[in-house]
Amino acid sequence: MLDLAEMIEERNMTELRNWLEESDTLTIANELERLEREERALVFRLLPKDRALDVFEILEPVHEQELIEGLREPHVRELLEEMEPDDRARLLDEMPATVAKRMLEGLSARERRLTSILLGYPENSVGRIMSPKFVDIRTTMSVGEALGKVRRAGRDAETIYALPVTDNELRLVDVLDLSALVLADPEQPVSEILPGEVYSVRADEDQEIAARLMQDAGIIVLPVTDTDGRLLGVLTVDDAMDVLEEENTEDIIRSGAAQPLGQPYLSASVASLARTRAVWLLILILAAALTVNILHVFQDALSQMVVLTLFIPLLINAGGNVGSQTATTIVRAMAVGEVRPGDSVRVMLREVRVGVMLGVLLGAVALVPVILIFDAHIAIVVTLSLLIISTIASLFGSVLPMMARAVNVDPAIVSAPVITTLVDATGLIVYFLIARAVLHI
Repeated sequence: MLDLAEMIEERNMTELRNWLEESDTLTIANELERLEREERALVFRLLPKDRALDVFEILEPVHEQELIEGLREPHVRELLEEMEPDDRARLLDEMPATVAKRMLEGLSARERRLTSILLGYPENSVGRIMSPKFVDIRTTMSVGEALGKVRRAGRDAETIYALPVTDNELRLVDVLDLSALVLADPEQPVSEILPGEVYSVRADEDQEIAARLMQDAGIIVLPVTDTDGRLLGVLTVDDAMDVLEEENTEDIIRSGAAQPLGQPYLSASVASLARTRAVWLLILILAAALTVNILHVFQDALSQMVVLTLFIPLLINAGGNVGSQTATTIVRAMAVGEVRPGDSVRVMLREVRVGVMLGVLLGAVALVPVILIFDAHIAIVVTLSLLIISTIASLFGSVLPMMARAVNVDPAIVSAPVITTLVDATGLIVYFLIARAVLHI
């Protein structure tokens, strides 16, 4: 059987339609994202109306925008009208302001109002991605009355598997699983079957914090309220997963000293790929100039004891690796909430001890071979340098990410490459000062 690219190249419409009928929605969306813009539009136009919307909502915003630009205006309006408000708000966020305004004005009054509410919240807040389409039940209802409301209003809600429970003033009281409602006596008051523990967030809370809360609590729906506790919407587990994936991707990219692409890799141009990496490479190469200056300062010591140059790669690599390991561990612990700002001193003391242990281990491994190949004095210099450099690297790797968080900078930015550069410079100073003291040069 031909693959999708071959079907498109050969314009084999029969095979292409058969493939679309036999493939599931997720497979179609994944394959569409691998195609070129024109090819993607060709395949998308062959999808039946109901499947087209399902596929469209899975695509990345950049691909949704490209498809909209290539579709006829009535088709675009119909597609946007059928989208969930949170997905629609995400798409409009990615569009130029004039285009987004025109698209918003083309919606029905109800859908325009729901979307405008979401767009009114700050960027990256949970209010921006919550769903305003939900079914809430009242504490004053019986189980039978609550089930009746779910049947009447459930089709228009994004989810009904977990139902927010409110009082008569729409203040959140609890969240009730649909299964508990279905299995209860229809005459029983809703207030008697509430679990008694509820998690919620305010609409202006950061979306990553909300998503982490859902992950930690193991819930599929998180109510979103205003400052008075009134229910505004719900965050669903699929949207929370998207947030976590986006945040984790950004951390991984930044920890490698690059800027996030903001779009799928195959959709980015070569110039975009280079641009996201070039800025940090320039910064790091300027920082690395510090290492050159340090070597220049200690050139007399190197000229008297040339053998010292042999151990420079070993020492700076060891220090850089220890610092990178520490930073990666701390950044991840901070991201999942295991380490908080108040833990700074505790973390620092722990990592200093870890650095000492690693330095002793590395120094012990290097001690005997260096004595046998060179002499005891060189071995002492290398061993002490490994001990101190490992300790400093662990300290930098723990302190810098926490300092970054304190000044509202993404900790991932000051992780592996930045810390490696700093440890290189510091490690050389330590090495040459120890060499001067031990070798009297």
